Amino acid sequence: MVPSTVIPTISQRSHEPQASQKTGKVRRHRRPKTKGRQVPAEEGPAQASTSVSAEQLESWPWVAITELPTSTHPALFTKDGRYFFSVVGACVKIYATTTGLVVSTLSAKRDTISHSDTITSAVLNPHNAYQLITGSLDGHIRIWDILDGVLLQTIGVGHPVRHIAAHEQWNDFLFVAVARPSKKRKGNGDDDNGVVLRVSLRPSPATLGLPIQAPSESMLVGKTRTTRGLAVSAGGSWLVAIAGHKAYVASTANLKAGFIKFVSPEALTCLACHPTEDYFATGDEKGNIRLWYCLHENTAAQKADVEKRAPTTTLHWHAHAVSALTFTPNGAYLLSGGEESVLVIWQIHSGKREFVPRVGAPIHSVTISRTQSGEEEYLLGLADASFVFISAAKLKISRSYSGIRLDPAISHSRPSASAPTPLAVHSLSSTLILPSSHPSSLQTYSPSSSKLFSELEVSPSNRVSRRDEKMLEPSRVERAVVSSSGEWLATIDSREGDESFRGEVFLKVWRWESSSGLWTLNTRIDRPHGPAKVTSIVFSPNDALGSTLLVTSGEDGNVKSWRTRSVVDKKTGTSDVFWVARSSLTFKREIPWTVSWSPDGSLLAAAFGAYVAIYDPPSNALIRALTTSELRGPIRSVHFIGNEGRFLAVVGRTDLVLWDLVTQKVQWHHRSAHPISAIVCHPRDEHFSVFSSQPPSSTVSIFGPSTSSPRRTYTLPFTLRNIIWYPQLPSKAKETSTFHLVGITDNWDVIFCGDDVPPLAGESSVARGLITSPQRPHKRTLFQDIFGDSALSMVPIDPVIQKKAAFTSKPGVGKEIITSILDGPAYLIPPLETLFEPLMNHFLTPRPPEDMTAFGSSVAGDEIDVVMDVDDEPRDSLIVSDARTERVVDAREMDALIELFRHHSVKVNNVPHPSTGIPISHSSPESSPMTVPTSSPAIAGKKRKITTTS
Repeated sequence: MVPSTVIPTISQRSHEPQASQKTGKVRRHRRPKTKGRQVPAEEGPAQASTSVSAEQLESWPWVAITELPTSTHPALFTKDGRYFFSVVGACVKIYATTTGLVVSTLSAKRDTISHSDTITSAVLNPHNAYQLITGSLDGHIRIWDILDGVLLQTIGVGHPVRHIAAHEQWNDFLFVAVARPSKKRKGNGDDDNGVVLRVSLRPSPATLGLPIQAPSESMLVGKTRTTRGLAVSAGGSWLVAIAGHKAYVASTANLKAGFIKFVSPEALTCLACHPTEDYFATGDEKGNIRLWYCLHENTAAQKADVEKRAPTTTLHWHAHAVSALTFTPNGAYLLSGGEESVLVIWQIHSGKREFVPRVGAPIHSVTISRTQSGEEEYLLGLADASFVFISAAKLKISRSYSGIRLDPAISHSRPSASAPTPLAVHSLSSTLILPSSHPSSLQTYSPSSSKLFSELEVSPSNRVSRRDEKMLEPSRVERAVVSSSGEWLATIDSREGDESFRGEVFLKVWRWESSSGLWTLNTRIDRPHGPAKVTSIVFSPNDALGSTLLVTSGEDGNVKSWRTRSVVDKKTGTSDVFWVARSSLTFKREIPWTVSWSPDGSLLAAAFGAYVAIYDPPSNALIRALTTSELRGPIRSVHFIGNEGRFLAVVGRTDLVLWDLVTQKVQWHHRSAHPISAIVCHPRDEHFSVFSSQPPSSTVSIFGPSTSSPRRTYTLPFTLRNIIWYPQLPSKAKETSTFHLVGITDNWDVIFCGDDVPPLAGESSVARGLITSPQRPHKRTLFQDIFGDSALSMVPIDPVIQKKAAFTSKPGVGKEIITSILDGPAYLIPPLETLFEPLMNHFLTPRPPEDMTAFGSSVAGDEIDVVMDVDDEPRDSLIVSDARTERVVDAREMDALIELFRHHSVKVNNVPHPSTGIPISHSSPESSPMTVPTSSPAIAGKKRKITTTS
């Protein structure tokens, strides 16, 4: 803590004698550094400047946790429906249907035979359900074994593959749509020509042993434009392709005749063939769906390469382009989706429709599957790389799986690089608060579990606007900050105004509900700084002032503080907490661009133009105003350095000035060769990192308060929109000099960077077999989908050996094995059913076979007769057990109990005994003498049989 008494209250910086400025030279060593001479405080501040190229610097460790967006190609399900395949970039990810986690990735090694470009299409082999066939823009067709996760065959077709189609009628053949540039190119260089081929999957004899094989047969079907879809009819008699404004139809019985062209009034976007009848459906850019009835014998008799018009039926609801179509397996319904984020279910014979609205993002693909219980589900592939399952019976979303949805280009234009990007860490839930694909929402993501927890719609808005209307400008979440306690979240969202609409600015404070694990809106403040924009927002670091404070600054020239207020309801007695304005500060009519708290909350620094004003938060008194003549231009940010806050870093566009608040002098001055984009201070020591941008890379310099030369300098291959401190693991917390940061790049990737960043590579990034055991397929568990099969659960056990070992097991051996297993990690523990029998064999002593035979012969029906030996003892003697010596019942107490039970016994007359069938008769208490029968086993001391029923 910096005492306010050591800082005199003056309005401007005192002018100390200024020493001559000296620039440290750059010396190149094995590890490039920039060294400068440290000047004592009484001589004046030191100044240093660095200019080292990115190629000479060491790369700072970093890892990205965002993935490439999924393809528009529909997902494919395995035959049993337990897994589905999704094309992602140059690989195919296999997801578990029940958990939504990636269990394997099909991707060849990065060599000459790998997919060097995006995979565009994938189909399951109709003759082998355990083989997947993919095609990519590098001109290769690959056949994969999905059980073992290995690449079986690579076939080269010589041109980029756009679509592939297969049918069970055509064994070892594929229909492939490829891009083939024409010899006469257009003047602008664009060429959208293509052809459709029938390619054999059997390699030619000359290339049989080569890594990339040539097909033994490749037949030209016809020429097209760039295809948007390729499919084979249900019976396999017709091949259909769509491209531009035309539908291309060819008879598979006479492929040499070529395509017959049918004209569409609008450009076609998607294609689906009916599963039982010979017609197909298409969607176009205007939102129309057409059913084409042109797959019949008269079509085959027509002349090829002649444009025709076919009888069609039009269905219209979509206002935007239709991007996905598919028929239900019985052919009674047609499913469609597009930019409206609405799934439409059409009834074919009547044209009626049903809707599943607000699925979360524009729909790219629709796939139908059946669960193991036989229920039908619709799987939607959305534009933000998420998957949504919809129950066909209830037409409601049953579950959804998604990763980080970050890129705003999915739904709206990207904001400028200078626009603020929200980013915060919530300590209570160990999650990141990130911007979402829609600018008016935030999302919470857990890096430890790699799961998206929830999406917070900060400003409800219309996510889809009608065609022929001006695009609606959505509200954008500009800033987000979390209090140190993790209880409060403050956001700033705004929307630009125009001639007919006044701009909006909202300050919203959200409260964390630990019971539900969600943020709930607590207070909304309209236009906290009037119509002006909010330039910064920050919570106080602790409750040293009695309560948490929130400080905002705006372009109206004010620095405002906000606090909580409690109101007790007189009727219910419950208290309600909300936020209200506390104070407002101004300084010389300057605009405050940033505010910062000292680590202990005793000082508040605000940057006004070229001044830094330091305030006492309880009294709002101005303690000191600092001027920094070394900076070129206005101050962009200020930061307290160290866990005590003795030093204050003042940042300009390319200049960095460090103030010592105790000596009230400039410690040193550093000038960067490139614009400074961000500063992140270490929370436990006096080091801080400075990020300077040199597109497309960034330079990271680690500074200390003693010298103006960076102690370490690194490079990152991207520029940053925002970067903050990320709490380190407990094992790394003792290493006070290490950095661990999280940031968002200009390409909207979430990255971790620092001195020790572990690679986030799991088994989901490698190819793994779906069933690794040679035994029959078994039902997988949730842990197996996440972590793979256990090493113990899949070990084959001989039944004879297992039976023999059950009778020869030694005491303690099973216990040692179970103990060693339970001491391991949780995800390596075998299933419970494999542990139960060994554990029980250890605790229960097995009976030898001969004893079991003798024991089994004495059992008859449900009744078991047990012979009990009772020793003859005197009546007045007590039977004392070694296990119960705390209390002894004497004869007098026993007689009292017997008399009590006789007086209050339940009279049941003429009721047959359950085992003997003889009626039972109880005497009345008056007629029964108070004597103990001589036939009592406790007195007679003889052997008698006690009949028990099970």
